[in-house]
Amino acid sequence: MNLANMIEAEALVELKDKISKVFFYRICGTGMGACACLLKEAGFEVSGADQKFSPPMSTYLDSTGIECHSLDKVDAEFLKQFDLIIVGNSVPRNSEHAKLIESCGVNFTSFPTILGAYVLSEKEVIGLAGTHGKTTTTFFLTQMLESLGEDTGYFIGGIIDGRPPSKIGKSKFFTIESDEYDSAYFQKYSKFRQYEIDSLILTSLEFDHADIFSTIEDIESEFESIIPKLEKPIVANDAYSSIHKLAKKYAQQKWHIYGEESPLGPNNIKVLDGKSFFEMKFEEKIYSFETNIIGTHNILNIASCITVLRNYDFSIESIQQAVLSLGLVKRRQEVRGKYKNSIVIDDFAHHPRAIDLTIDAIKSRFPSKKVITVFEPVSATARSNVFQNEFCESLAKSDSVIIAQSDIKTTAKESKDLDCNQLVKDLNAKGILSSTTDDLETLIKSIDDQQGDDSLLLILSNRTCIGLWESRFVDELV
Repeated sequence: MNLANMIEAEALVELKDKISKVFFYRICGTGMGACACLLKEAGFEVSGADQKFSPPMSTYLDSTGIECHSLDKVDAEFLKQFDLIIVGNSVPRNSEHAKLIESCGVNFTSFPTILGAYVLSEKEVIGLAGTHGKTTTTFFLTQMLESLGEDTGYFIGGIIDGRPPSKIGKSKFFTIESDEYDSAYFQKYSKFRQYEIDSLILTSLEFDHADIFSTIEDIESEFESIIPKLEKPIVANDAYSSIHKLAKKYAQQKWHIYGEESPLGPNNIKVLDGKSFFEMKFEEKIYSFETNIIGTHNILNIASCITVLRNYDFSIESIQQAVLSLGLVKRRQEVRGKYKNSIVIDDFAHHPRAIDLTIDAIKSRFPSKKVITVFEPVSATARSNVFQNEFCESLAKSDSVIIAQSDIKTTAKESKDLDCNQLVKDLNAKGILSSTTDDLETLIKSIDDQQGDDSLLLILSNRTCIGLWESRFVDELV
């Protein structure tokens, strides 16, 4: 690697007055696109390039007026017109793209670096981190702050109906999904380490991202780099042993531990007439809350937001009003319509725990429905055999399962590919009707054969589900 022109946050701050034209290399990623929009809002001249432009991010970038180019048209002479290049995490080390960026003579950095240096350094940053629930919880907290009268800034790694994925805002508050995945090929550490976090919510902590982490301890060490710097109490879920490990190691920090087994709560969670009711305990007094959101994991996420808002001295009464009506990010338990006679729900879950929680939430919301789960294991970790047995246990909560098998090999460290055939055998042995296919038409036929008036299709994929979301299946949704 030639990192002579790579610059870190401190140097970026010094160069701010000299930077006006910023180019995003692989702009169509969720984080890159959202960051590009923030910099445009901050007054920079922003453009970018990518290999493929797909909705919804491509549509949003077009609506903002950010000029986008085809990556095969980008060469060194083209790049030299810019003051700074922001390099997406999808650019591989030692690739021709990396060599082009390194040799063109223009300063370059990652989006977490410029986001921290140019936007977050001037805000009261609430970071929402953890293995599961980051996107949803960030959106919950953003909506709650808005209900409380704050024109809050936010950075959300998902698509939301009726609003951009990021905004600077006029409030001192900024909520940000704080990803533990690495920043760029030249910054092999977690994005959140550059986010200038003042207050941290830790929704969960267990092993994931087997392509960059070898052990859970590797992930814990990323959080150890920011925990000692936090002045506000850390709001963390008591259901995870790694969180307890960190709380014990950093006992000098103040921790607000929430959960069903915690005195703080949420306790007595109940669902009635399409609404959730629960209780939390603050200053030795029990308070009741009501929300339109259903699912225990969602209530836990809302409880974390309530706790952090109390740390900022918002009143209980105002918070009770703020949680009454909340929206969800697209592809998080999103009802997409009906396919023939079955309700169709689209969800991003690709980790065993997330699958487990999602199926529980769906069954709570639709107790009379037979759940047909279609699962595409497509993230680096999901494609590996790291969670071979755990996937079986989680998916077994379904009434039937169809595995949509991607042909992409895993990049997880020291792991083999997920054995989908064995997973199907194990599920069938548990009495769960299961099958696997790598063919789109076979997948649609399997769905057709199983769907009915009493069924619900739960599609779990963080991509297209071997093309299902780009097929005639979508055209037939009502």
